[in-house]
Order: sequence, then structure tokens, then C-alpha cells
Amino acid sequence: MRKIRFTVVVLLLTCSFFAQEPRKEMDVAVLKTVYLDSIKATFTNHNTSNCIDERWLAELSNEEIFENMYSDITEIDMDSLVTFDLSTELLKKRLKKLDSKSPFNIEYNPALENVIKTFLKKRQGAYERLMAISEYYFPMFEEHLAKYDVPLEIKYLAIVESALNPRAKSRVGASGLWQFMYPTGKQFDLEVNSFVDERYDPLKATEAACQYLSSLYRIFGDWSMVLASYNAGPGNVSKAIRRSGGSQNYWNIRKNLPRETANYVPAFLATMYIYEYHKEHKFVPKKAPLTYFETDTVMVKRRISFEQVSELLDVPFEQIVFLNPIYKLDIIPYQEDKAHYLRLPKNKLGLFVSNEDKVYAYIDFLETFKEKTILPDANDVLVSRTKYHKIRRGESLGLIADKYNVTISQLKNWNNLRGNSIQAGKSLKIFSSERVTSKSYTSSSNNGSNQVYKVKKGDSLYSIAKKFPGISADDIKKWNGISSNNIKPGMKLNING
Repeated sequence: MRKIRFTVVVLLLTCSFFAQEPRKEMDVAVLKTVYLDSIKATFTNHNTSNCIDERWLAELSNEEIFENMYSDITEIDMDSLVTFDLSTELLKKRLKKLDSKSPFNIEYNPALENVIKTFLKKRQGAYERLMAISEYYFPMFEEHLAKYDVPLEIKYLAIVESALNPRAKSRVGASGLWQFMYPTGKQFDLEVNSFVDERYDPLKATEAACQYLSSLYRIFGDWSMVLASYNAGPGNVSKAIRRSGGSQNYWNIRKNLPRETANYVPAFLATMYIYEYHKEHKFVPKKAPLTYFETDTVMVKRRISFEQVSELLDVPFEQIVFLNPIYKLDIIPYQEDKAHYLRLPKNKLGLFVSNEDKVYAYIDFLETFKEKTILPDANDVLVSRTKYHKIRRGESLGLIADKYNVTISQLKNWNNLRGNSIQAGKSLKIFSSERVTSKSYTSSSNNGSNQVYKVKKGDSLYSIAKKFPGISADDIKKWNGISSNNIKPGMKLNING
């Protein structure tokens, strides 16, 4: 009965809407809202597990800890004496105990003592937060490490690499939890294209990291050397071994390694020590409300955006972004020859699966509002326009994007926004394009704000932009669909002043 009532409501709404011409912006927004509410009212509901609350989500995606960890490894002087209430004798005793139950060569060294004391002294808060995030990722890491017979202690490597931030990106372009460079990622079948970067996928990147670490162990046969080569590359470690007279001990070759790598293994061992002895140092770890295993995936059968998933399932947009870091444009693409997956908390996944036909019906409904492509006349000119939208209280990026028929990613790109937070009273720049006849465009460009500039010999985008106050070279590139700085004499550029 509910299904019949829903169908009747949708038919009435659709028929009454399309009977009215022209469509008004407000009518479209109201119809979408009514349709969305109607379809959600018919959902079969499931309540099985926790969602990720806002504060916990902020912890999981915290960039500050990654920046601090990266700074420690690249800049800290581990050979400088550090004072802290931990005796050398007690530390030696604890390290010996760790060594006895680990495949790593864990021996006392003054540099290791200094880095342990530095972390204990300056990073207690960071490690207490990391211990909570660890509860989310470590069960998944351990499952994959055990599958490849890689020591479970390698899970601490992801802390040193990324501070467990799935979207971490280093200054040299290494990305994800395991900080894969582009060529290494491709070597282990991590796909990177316009829509997808699998280096950010926790599962796929962990699988690739296990394969890579196993291959390095087959080369060096020592896990400390494996860690060094994971950071610096096997070639640099081999050179350091030769320059050290063939030594196979990390501490003996350390002086011949790049500075970052020389600090890298001590940072790993210090992290292992802190995790094993956090109670003795009165660290109080925060608790995670759920683990990676309390989320799951479903294969999508249509292209779908994060915004649409958020609207349908009442999942915060930021949560979907966190759980699906692989998708660069906040859109899950659909390809017949390759599966793409949406990850959600299990209760929301159950809601999606139980109502999948209605989810895709909503996607089909939204398709009817997309502007159809009109083949241009040979004499038409593409004109760029700039609008400014003043943000009202209660508005979101999704609502504004919907109003102007653009994407959230475009809004963020045009306005240099890193996150999804916006402030009432501020203005957002919005670009649009329309085709007009050459004659009418020439007339309007002489009298209005739009102009056509003919490129002269010696011109550059920068020099042209200087001729028009308030306009940048990037603006000209956007208005004219130019991806590089290369322009040629005779070209005509649209200037939307």
C-alpha cells in the first residue's frame, strides 16, 4: 500500500510540474525536496550499529598530527641529548624485553633513547589520540599483515608514515595511510585517474603495502632494513650498505642514509615502545566508538554523488568523504567493466541495500533536471559569466550548488575552499557559461562588462591579466577553457570583467 501511495504522489508531482512552463528555480527546489521526503518515507529502516559522530570524525581526519609527525621525522636532531624522567638502565631493560618477542632488531642506542624521550615529553596528547584512531584501523591492518606473514608490529609504520590519516599527502606527493608515491602505487596495481586514487583506499593500500614489504624482505632479509628501504628506496639502502663496508646492521649504516631515513627507523621503534609501555608513562588513550570492521561496502550500479547519498540516507557529507577517500571529486563513477564501491556504517549500508531501487529512482528523477546539450551554431561564441552568491544562514554548499546547477567540487575549487564549512554573510564566486551569436556578443562586449581580447605577439596570460584590473591569469584560463599557459598570437580570449 505504501509503495502504491508513493508512486501516485510522485506521478502527481511530476505531471503537475512539467505542465507548468517555464520552470522556476523555487519550484524545482520544492519539487526535489518533496520527492526526496516522499521516497524516504517509504524506506525500510535498519538500526544495527553506531554512526561516526562529528567529534570522532574530526579525530579520524586530523591533519595536525600528521604535520607534527612529518616534522619530527624530517627535522628532529636525534643525536641531541634530551632530558626526561626515564633512566637509561630502565629503558635498556624494556627494549631488551621488546626485542625478545619481536622479529625486529631492537637494541639500545643513544639516538633511539633521545627520540623516545622527545616523543614522551612533547607528543603525549598526540599519541593518546593516535591510540584511539588505532582502534579503528589496527584490526584491519593485522588481518592483512597476518595474511602475508608480515610482522604485526608493522602496523606502527602507518603511524610514522601518515599519522593514520587516510588523505595524508606529503610535500613530495606520497599519499594515503601508507604514503605511496605514484610509480610505486601503479607497480602494485593502485589505480589513479580523474575520479579515483586508490592510494587513499585503506583496504587496497594496505594490501599493496603488505606486498611491497614482503618483496623488500626477500631482498634484505632484515626488517629494520625493510623499513629503511620502504622510506628511502632499496637502491639508497644498498648504497649505504656498500659505503658502510657491507654492514647489515641498521645502526651501522644509519650515517650513510638520507637524513629523513636516518630518523625514520628510530621514530618507528619509539612509537612501538610508547604503545607497549603507555601505561607505565601514564598515557590515557581515548576510546574509539567503532572499528573499520563496523563499516562495509556496496557496489554501486549507477553513478552517484556523495551529496545524493547524504540526502537519501541522512549521513553527514563529511562522514561519506572520510569513509570513501578514494574518490577525488566526491562522485562514485559507474563503469560496466570495473566495480566501484560505496563504504558506509553498517546500519546505513543496510538502509541503502534494502532500498536500492528507490535510491536509483531518485537518481533518475534528478536526471530530468539536467540541462540537455544544445549543439552550437557555427557562429556562436561561448561567453563566461561570474556571479556572486551571498551565503544565508542555514545554507550548505550542497544547497547552493543545487541552486546554480554546479557541483560542490566546483564551488570549492572556484573559492579555494579546503573543507565544506561556509560562513553566513560571506560571498561565493560562481562561474557559468552560455552561447550567444557572434553579432550579439560583439555588441555586448563593446557596451557591457564582457570583452574579447586578441592575443598579440609577446603577450602572456599574466601581461594580459594586468590590462584588466581585478582579473588574474587563472580567471582567463577558466573563462576560456585553457589548461596551460600557452597562448598564440591571433587567439581570441573572452574577458569577463
